[in-house]
Amino acid sequence: MNGHERVQAVLAGKKPDKTPVMLHNFMMAVKEAGYTMAQYRNDPKIIAECFIRAVEKYQYDAILVDVDTVTLAGACGVEVDFPENEPARSHTGCLASLADLAQLKPVDIKSYKYANIWCEAVSLLKAYFKDEVYIRGNCDQAPFSLATMIRGVENMMMDLCLEDEKRVFALLDYCNEATTQFIRMMKEAGADMVSNGDSPAGPSMLSPDMYEKFALPYEKKVCEYAHQLNIPYTLHICGDTDIILDKMITSGADSLELDYKTDIRKAEEMMRGKIVFSGNIDPSGVIALGTPELVREKTIELLDVFKDNHRLILNSGCAIPSITPPENIFAMISAVRER
Repeated sequence: MNGHERVQAVLAGKKPDKTPVMLHNFMMAVKEAGYTMAQYRNDPKIIAECFIRAVEKYQYDAILVDVDTVTLAGACGVEVDFPENEPARSHTGCLASLADLAQLKPVDIKSYKYANIWCEAVSLLKAYFKDEVYIRGNCDQAPFSLATMIRGVENMMMDLCLEDEKRVFALLDYCNEATTQFIRMMKEAGADMVSNGDSPAGPSMLSPDMYEKFALPYEKKVCEYAHQLNIPYTLHICGDTDIILDKMITSGADSLELDYKTDIRKAEEMMRGKIVFSGNIDPSGVIALGTPELVREKTIELLDVFKDNHRLILNSGCAIPSITPPENIFAMISAVRER
């Protein structure tokens, strides 16, 4: 099997010849290719080159095309800072009050430079690898996460408690339009899978009841939209998701990408026969800062948990730092290939 076939098998609940490896390694790939983050985010050819080099070096199965975590926010009018050597970021929202929602510019993700660069890079990668390597086009923020960027995190948390819920849902509807537009663009670019991050919706910020009320319905909407386009969908939430895992499973996602803080054995038990687990090796403490021996140990530990469950795409729990030693990636992949 090639990488594309391995991922397809796992998504179908079938046994692959080897567990597929998908790396969330865009920062590491940029550094190893000798570019700055500024050069990377501004040129689809450089984005594609970075991932091509990484796949040819490490021989993994699936590319997670990521660029920044504020692209949708920027497209919706949030002020974005673009550091030379770090991913882009935002510091404040662009909506002073939910009463001012009508002042937000109409959603038109196709008009935003960086969204187009992201999608063009996916098209270049798909044209290069065809059906040899699986291409997951990350579509930045799920609606709730995007809403926290538009309002600012603290303001959004206060809105959930004090504002008229109709206004909260109106903002989430606006954000849903932005997210689904990006999903369509990524599908048209040729991605094999799409995904969103919704980490502000996790238990570190929201109670399970608030997650179920404000975030989950919109995760379901974007997942359903992806399926209407006939493309698989992955949902990512950072941190310890143990207490909302049962709810996340109902999102309709084909795969949940979970952080290392989530109880892997509990997750495997709850997700068995229902949904693919993607993750969840610690990207910093193990992959970036650990020894090759530790990386190998944690990889085998994860594989052992899923020894009777084919629904695993091995990945880090979140983005792999740029400082990661190559030998640690080689150790992870060799441990998988030897099984």
